[in-house]
Amino acid sequence: MSSKTLEKYQLSDLLGVMSALRDKDKGCAWSIEQTWQSLTEHTIEEAYELVDAIENHATDAVDAVKYELADLLNQVVFYAQIAKEQALFDFKDIVDALTQKLIVRHPDVFAKGNIKDVEALERQWLDIKRRERGKLNSELDGIALNLPALTIAKKMQTRASGVGFDWQNIEDVFTKLESEVSELKEVLLHDQEKAQEELGDLLFSCVNLARHLKADPEALMRQANQKFARRFRGVEAALKSQDRSMLETDADELSRLWGLQKQAE
Repeated sequence: MSSKTLEKYQLSDLLGVMSALRDKDKGCAWSIEQTWQSLTEHTIEEAYELVDAIENHATDAVDAVKYELADLLNQVVFYAQIAKEQALFDFKDIVDALTQKLIVRHPDVFAKGNIKDVEALERQWLDIKRRERGKLNSELDGIALNLPALTIAKKMQTRASGVGFDWQNIEDVFTKLESEVSELKEVLLHDQEKAQEELGDLLFSCVNLARHLKADPEALMRQANQKFARRFRGVEAALKSQDRSMLETDADELSRLWGLQKQAE
C-alpha cells in the first residue's frame, strides 16, 4: 500500500492494512498468530493507556488521546478481521450493531421522546438495557466478573437501584458508611478474618457513596493513587536534597514533610 502525503487515510485503508497483516503468505507472523483470546490482554492495556492519556497528559493531551484512540480502534479492527476470516461477521456488522444500539437506547433523540432531565434519562437507559438483557435469573446476571472490583460493585449497585433497591438519599448512605466503620472497629483487634470481611463491606459502602455523588470509584481511586505518589515523591525529593533517606528519618519528621507537600498543592 502506497504512502499518502496529502490525503488522509480512510477506514477502507485501515481495513485493507489489517487484512494484509493477517495474510497467511505475505503478512506479519505475529499478527497471523493472534486470536480473540490472545488479544484480550492487549485490549485491556490499550483501554487503560487511553484513560491514562486523558487523565495525566494535560500539556499534550490532544495528540496523546488521538494516538491511544488509534491503538484502541486497532483492537476492534483486529477482532473484526479475525471474525471475517472465520465467516462470523465483519467490521460493517459491528458498525451496524452499534448504530442500532445507539438508536434504540436514545428514544429521546431518535423517537418521539423529549426527555431532557439527566436523571430521567438515566432511568430510561437502565430500563432499555434491562429489556435488552431479556429474561435473566437475576438483575445482576451478565456483569463481566473480570472487570475491576470497584467497577463491578458500582455496576451491581446501579442494577439494584434500577429496580428500587437503593438508599433514598445521601444521608442514608453516610449512615450506612458510619455503621460499617463501627462494625469494623468492633472486630478489628480480636477477629482478623471478620475484620477483613467488614473492611470489604466498608469499601462496598464507599463505592455506594461515590455512585450517589455521580462519581466513578475507579477514577477516584486512580486520582488518590496519583496524589499519594506525587506527595510521596515530594517527600523523597526533600530528603534527597538534604542527603537523607526515609529510613534515616523519624515518623514526626516524615509527617511534617508530608504536611509541607499538602500545603504546597
